[in-house]
Amino acid sequence: MLLAGLAFAAVVVPAAAKDATCYTSDDGEYPCRFTVLDDAGSFRIEGKGKPSFELWIDTPGEAFVSAEFERGGRSVALPGPYLRSEEDGACWVNPDTEAELCAW
Repeated sequence: MLLAGLAFAAVVVPAAAKDATCYTSDDGEYPCRFTVLDDAGSFRIEGKGKPSFELWIDTPGEAFVSAEFERGGRSVALPGPYLRSEEDGACWVNPDTEAELCAW
């Protein structure tokens, strides 16, 4: 019974955000907060004065990204897939627009 309760608590407790360094091709490198969204490795990054991004992994190595340009604003899907960079696994690149999103 105790184990079941602990397992349930682990499921409902939201992931803690961690300090990180982020990079986007539009905003350059900046300090941010990094939050894991699911077991696949999807994540959200937020930086002061910067758009917030959510990267949702669809299949290993391929993801889709949305951006929130004002705090509490509407989330906008960014075009095309983002592929995990072969040079830096913390980076994702859109092969069509060459937009890049990284979090370390």
